[in-house]
Amino acid sequence: MMMNLPYVTAFYAALLGLMGVALTAQVIIGRGKFAVTAGDGGHAGMAQRIRAHANFAEQVPLALLVLGFAEVSGAPKLAIHIVAIVLIVARLFSAVALSGSLADTTGRRIGAGVTALTIVAASVLILLRMGDVI
Repeated sequence: MMMNLPYVTAFYAALLGLMGVALTAQVIIGRGKFAVTAGDGGHAGMAQRIRAHANFAEQVPLALLVLGFAEVSGAPKLAIHIVAIVLIVARLFSAVALSGSLADTTGRRIGAGVTALTIVAASVLILLRMGDVI
């Protein structure tokens, strides 16, 4: 039996992993800059860094999970590439917006909304492939 491994998703997971490490580094650097060992210490800049990292950690795992399942279920590789590229762009919008301000900004809305749409798109790709299973 040949396994259909999600290599396309793995590629984008690696790119998003690097983005996640960059956001982690931003928090670590902020801890030194603001002399904060836990929480945000009342510093808006530290709160922004923490929120940008946390938002990434909240959204990306589910997005990659459904994207990987879509790929393994046999969704077209081009569709996986498109959804993954859009996810990366959305996460960049979100990371930049949240790193700059905790206010409700256009970048933050784009990041959140488009990330949600990528999860919906990957979920629909899975459901379209389920005719043989259900």
